[in-house]
Amino acid sequence: MSAPVTRRLSRPRRGRMIGGVCAGLAQRYGMKPGTVRLLAVLSCLLPGPQFVAYLIMWAIIPSE
Repeated sequence: MSAPVTRRLSRPRRGRMIGGVCAGLAQRYGMKPGTVRLLAVLSCLLPGPQFVAYLIMWAIIPSE
């Protein structure tokens, strides 16, 4: 029996828009990048620090 494959959280070089954070999150969790981008934009309509969180993830998440 083999160990389950874990995907590292990283910002891909291909398919990224702006910083690649949404594409990296989509890749890590097996979602479509467009879905994650839509959720990110919709979440910015709510009050809170979503934009700041995106900038922090852009700085912290390593690029491929």
